[in-house]
Amino acid sequence: MAPSRYQVLLALANLLIPAAVLVFAKAFFPYKPFLPGLAEYQVLDYGDPPPAPFDKVVFMVVDALRSDFVYSPSSGFKFTQSLIRNGAAIPFTAHATSPTITMPRVKAMTTGSIPSFLDVILNFAESDTTSTLAHQDTWLAQMKAKDGKLVMYGDDTWLKLFPDTFSRADGTSSFFVSDFTQVDNNVTRHVPGELREKDWNAMIMHYLGLDHIGHKAGPLSPNMYPKQVEMDGIVQQVYEAMETQSHLQNTLLVVAGDHGMNDGGNHGGSAPGETSPALVFLSPKFKVLAKQFESPTSPREEFEYYSMVEQSDLVPTIAGLLGFPVPLNNLGVFVEDFLPLWSKDDDRVQLLLRNAMQMLTIVKATFSYEAFENPYATLDCSDPLSSGHELACKWRRVTDIFRATGGAKPAAAVILPAIQDFCKHAQEIMSSTASNYNIPLLITGIILSGISLALSLAACKYQTIKPLTDLIPFALLIILYSIMMFASSYVEEEQHFWYWATTGWIIYLYTSSTRFSPPSKSLPSLTSPAFSALIVLSLHRLSTRWNQTGQKHAGAPDIVSTILTPYPPILWTLVAITYLTVFLRLSRSLAPTPTSNPTTPPNSAQESLRSFGATSAAAALVLPAFAFKVAFTAKDAPELVGAWVPGALEAFPLVRGARVVFWGVGVGVVWVVGRAKWGGVGKKETMTALQDLLTVFLLTQTRTVNIPSFLIFTLQAHFLSPLLRSQPQSQPPSSNPPKSPSSSPPPPPTTKITLTLLLLTHTAFFATGNSNAISSIDLSNAYNGTASYNVVGVGLLVFLGNWAGAVWWFWWGLARLCGGEDEDEGREGRKGEGGGRMTTARKWIEEERAQLRSSVSASSSPRASQTTANPPSHSPYTLHLTLTTIYTSASLTAVMLACTVLRQHLFIWTVFSPKYLFAMAWAVAFHGILGVGVGGLVVGFVG
Repeated sequence: MAPSRYQVLLALANLLIPAAVLVFAKAFFPYKPFLPGLAEYQVLDYGDPPPAPFDKVVFMVVDALRSDFVYSPSSGFKFTQSLIRNGAAIPFTAHATSPTITMPRVKAMTTGSIPSFLDVILNFAESDTTSTLAHQDTWLAQMKAKDGKLVMYGDDTWLKLFPDTFSRADGTSSFFVSDFTQVDNNVTRHVPGELREKDWNAMIMHYLGLDHIGHKAGPLSPNMYPKQVEMDGIVQQVYEAMETQSHLQNTLLVVAGDHGMNDGGNHGGSAPGETSPALVFLSPKFKVLAKQFESPTSPREEFEYYSMVEQSDLVPTIAGLLGFPVPLNNLGVFVEDFLPLWSKDDDRVQLLLRNAMQMLTIVKATFSYEAFENPYATLDCSDPLSSGHELACKWRRVTDIFRATGGAKPAAAVILPAIQDFCKHAQEIMSSTASNYNIPLLITGIILSGISLALSLAACKYQTIKPLTDLIPFALLIILYSIMMFASSYVEEEQHFWYWATTGWIIYLYTSSTRFSPPSKSLPSLTSPAFSALIVLSLHRLSTRWNQTGQKHAGAPDIVSTILTPYPPILWTLVAITYLTVFLRLSRSLAPTPTSNPTTPPNSAQESLRSFGATSAAAALVLPAFAFKVAFTAKDAPELVGAWVPGALEAFPLVRGARVVFWGVGVGVVWVVGRAKWGGVGKKETMTALQDLLTVFLLTQTRTVNIPSFLIFTLQAHFLSPLLRSQPQSQPPSSNPPKSPSSSPPPPPTTKITLTLLLLTHTAFFATGNSNAISSIDLSNAYNGTASYNVVGVGLLVFLGNWAGAVWWFWWGLARLCGGEDEDEGREGRKGEGGGRMTTARKWIEEERAQLRSSVSASSSPRASQTTANPPSHSPYTLHLTLTTIYTSASLTAVMLACTVLRQHLFIWTVFSPKYLFAMAWAVAFHGILGVGVGGLVVGFVG
């Protein structure tokens, strides 16, 4: 059968969405070009480069080492603080630009450049090799070029970035965030032996345990202080070796955090806690600088202790301290606090001048000004017209000082401020212009998304939409959401939009469900729309208070932090009730009555056997799932389980246990699908059973504290049914048309289901702790059932884990769109005489009578066929898909427009870029793969 015009329009609209996403992403997240090769010393009038005070470096990265973890009175770094007081340690707060995740921060600390935001995606792809720094100039490459030997222990991100660089290495995955101890012990066990070795010039250690504690329990976790003490002990071990072992006397120890963490223990955004890691340089040689600081101390501003430097400043500073050229792509500036290590003024000038000339190379590649090449070129600096013009004037000031001396070397007091001024301004300007947007491609992406919107709107004219009044809230939702995307504060706190919109929609459902009902003086019954609306609103309020999300109030009190975490018995009672509910539902849904022969009287023995088998199967699936969740939590968040976990569960094989659950769900799906195809089971029972099996899987992928949310979702779905039932549009209740006692209520309008799903899927996404910040992505369940990294498998588990609530609501709506009646309506239908089979028989008779009447009416009226043919009849799912395509393309267009118009906005990389990544996930993964792909397959199967 040839596809209809409607199908062509809808198919093209959905094909254009991923195309628009990819085209826009390519233009918005360009992979930054870099200068190839290794830097070499330029010949200067100052002679040879100044001698280096150090010949070895121990580079110790403590992941997520926020500044207050080292410098505050509550810090566990007591030995480090003592070195700060006696002048052997020089402390700083490093400014880490967004995105504050490991890979881009390691790139910044080794190249001195500003990483691409594309590294956010590459950071999660452990098998990725395109992000390697093997062919870029870094301080590691410079040290190796000096015939140096490098060793590395810790986060295997370093091995991916620097392949074939280390003589000895032992990497650990950074994504098994449940491990607080072994992941660091695997690093520490190498330290004593390496400190005795004399063959290396750089030893890199990257500790992950502190970051994992933050992810699991936040910065105030009781595990945080002991971990800080442990890390301080490593500092002490290395420093004392530097003092006592002769081959380490010229060793520099650098202790740095790659990023910090927010109040919720996460990172990826631009909150002060996330962008303020600690940075400490340690060596007995620093005592000659006579720089003694008070320690512990209080911050000057939020998380800003001592001097603030850019994280990229590490690179030229290490280059100067260890005596090699500044890497070619560096945008960092040598930290002037270390200049007194060189007694000669010429050496100090030469250090900064070489740094400035290296940065000048990058500036000239970006801005074309003759003044950069010719110091005699005409240049008006009275009012610089652009950033490039301003930098040309800054550099002219440097060259003018050299020219004024008539070939002699200018005094350090005169030339150093001018060089520093140029370097600082070049760093600021070049960092802010580090992304060159491809404007034509940006516009192309927007046009493609706009065309998708136009095609999906055109497809609407082939649909019958009743009532049309339901499109008003739908249109209003799209308009308000689109406007909201242009305000950074609203993007950061998007959850409030969905919370309030859902509240308004529930009220709208209540008013529309009672539009034709006469006023009642009695109290509402338990099945009335008023009671249902009250329960749904109460459950909605409870759900939105479950997790505090967003940016401005991250870490604020919520149900999880104030009730469930401090009182684990309450948590596990709710978890047990949730799993019990799933067990009871599975016991029913796995043993339905076949509808292929409704007139056959039921056999009690067969019914009992079927019920026993279903109950046994449900128990065989739910009990291992519950045991896995308990055992996983005992290792993932031991503070939530206490000492009551049985010893057998402590040795529970997590990988095998997750696989048992996954295989059990898979076998259940095959069984349910097979009996629907060959066993005569109806689509309502099939969809219900599939949703119950899906719930078991989603619970496995959900954080333990969020498992009771699915109990809330189940209750909401139950009480939503009376609000979604259709009301007769042409006849008010006073006409009281006769109807058969066996007839079931008409199905709810598709527009109501679609808008309900749009609201509840987004509400569930945010209510389970997610936001538009990269830091909210939960990786704790990303490796369930996996023994090694697999980008497709882990990516799928990450998506299903973070969108678990949204996926649950999607399937619930899909079941309704497939024609399955509500659970309570199904039970009412089965209460009649003769049981389910007689009800089905009566329903079949009614349908046959209606079909006959329709046939007679069609044959007697020549215009009837024309009326029914325009517009053509489509399934509720096709209308639903049309509306969701309209929303997806419209919202995606709005986000693209906001990112394009506000591309020079201060928060473009901290707010709007992460939002676009989440918009990509909603458009491609949730709408495209799940809504169009999986939904289409299911609808095609169940009819």
